[in-house]
Amino acid sequence: HVQLVESGGGSVQVGGSLRLSCAYSGCKWNCYCMGWFRQAPGKEREGVAALTIDGDVIYYGDPVKGRFTTSLDLANNAFYLQMNNLKPEDSAMYYCAASSRFDCVTQFGIGGASLYTYWGPGTQVTVS
Repeated sequence: HVQLVESGGGSVQVGGSLRLSCAYSGCKWNCYCMGWFRQAPGKEREGVAALTIDGDVIYYGDPVKGRFTTSLDLANNAFYLQMNNLKPEDSAMYYCAASSRFDCVTQFGIGGASLYTYWGPGTQVTVS
């Protein structure tokens, strides 16, 4: 059974930085990709970043390109999202997720959350 738990959220000033962590367990062949998503009140859940579990393929959503960086530490079962130069529009609940699909990164910009099966409970990020 795959489980994921996010941490590292909080309140930060505009232009500041935060590093989100996702501790995961239970991933074998069933976790081909790890992804970050966010959802603000009144808005649909949107994809932020994703990578293959071997780290060879990485995707970033247009709003965060050049500001956010995702990485995976296989030895410690940890998935990270480094967020720099934060803007008010980055405020949202952030979720980490895992997918067993082979196209969970290459089709991330099209399929988004529909490609992912396992989800953490989320961590709140507020930028003001």
